[in-house]
Amino acid sequence: MTRYDDSTYDGWATARWVAEPPKRAGRSDFERDRARVLHSAALRRLAAKTQVVTAGSADFPRTRLTHSLECAQIGRELGREIGCDPDLVDAACLAHDIGHSPFGHNGETALNELAADAGGFEGNAQSLRLLTRLEPKVQGAGLNLTRATLDATLKYPWFSAGPGSKFGVYAEDAEVFGWIRQGAPAGRRRCLEAQVMDWADDVAYSVHDLEDGFVAGLITFKNLNSLAERTVVSQTTATTYLGEDVSVAELTEVLDALLALDVWPTSYDGGPDSAAALKNATSELIGRFCISAQDATLAAYPRPLTRYAADLIVPRQQRLECALLKGITAHYVMTRAGVIAAQARERELLAELAFAVERGAPGTLDPLLRPAWYAAQTDTARRRVVIDQIASLTDTSAIAWHHRLCAP
Repeated sequence: MTRYDDSTYDGWATARWVAEPPKRAGRSDFERDRARVLHSAALRRLAAKTQVVTAGSADFPRTRLTHSLECAQIGRELGREIGCDPDLVDAACLAHDIGHSPFGHNGETALNELAADAGGFEGNAQSLRLLTRLEPKVQGAGLNLTRATLDATLKYPWFSAGPGSKFGVYAEDAEVFGWIRQGAPAGRRRCLEAQVMDWADDVAYSVHDLEDGFVAGLITFKNLNSLAERTVVSQTTATTYLGEDVSVAELTEVLDALLALDVWPTSYDGGPDSAAALKNATSELIGRFCISAQDATLAAYPRPLTRYAADLIVPRQQRLECALLKGITAHYVMTRAGVIAAQARERELLAELAFAVERGAPGTLDPLLRPAWYAAQTDTARRRVVIDQIASLTDTSAIAWHHRLCAP
């Protein structure tokens, strides 16, 4: 079994933005990073933030926190097998969604509109802001994680290219971003550990959100056995996740082959036998996606594989399969009847709450954010503080705050 070699991570990789006194012996720098993320308030708040199904609406579906824990387990094992430091990858996976807003990606859309004149809002950029600025551990440096761990959290290591673009850093966080990326190749290339984190994220939510959909009764084998339904799923996948580099015909062929694998239960009724069979299917699919990437990567590069010594290679077949699982959930869960209206109300709630917080600031802000409000010199800077406040809330607390501050 391949093991990582910690000597491949030098003092440059383990440097911290703010120098700290020597720590007690016995733990690596990356073990400390993992512990800092694990013990953070921002990670705990993910327990009440929407993954796909609204947090708290039922006991079984994943939340952002349980998704992050599952992502970390997948990323840790895959990273270890190809030679990355497992604690580094684990920490990056735990942190990858830490900046997400209440109400999932729908809340992200609302906050992006509210922050349009202040640089926009993006969950990944907010994650970097939390890790390096907002989450209290080291004054002025957030959790003060190592350079390599912060680099591994950067799914999109670049600034905004305009409305609608994905990005991973706000303009006001350029200084620490520049420090993180010192020594990285020119351009947008991500370190290997970030690529492992990103694939672990895709694998975790494609498989587990599908499982949640089956358990909720929103996805059924009856529908998936329909050729017409499979074509619609392929169209949704192509439009939502893949763009123009693949045809609906190819996706339908891949989906047919995927659903023909012997990993699937013949039916699902929620009983112990079918529940166990569905759980086994999730395990088999995760293994399929991870082992394919592991084998392809190790076949292409000599060990050890860390940072910029290699890229993660995921075979096209598995990339398409993973996207199709996401497409199934998108079709049957995310766009089902009633969802659009509920999402519109969530966006309205966040907009009303943001304006109420801004009108009542600084008294309406958490004590942790009041100094930033007092230090802000412009309306734009003050709007960013309000956005930081709203983004920090859970689904539950956003509703409670709205009831308290916006009640007629």
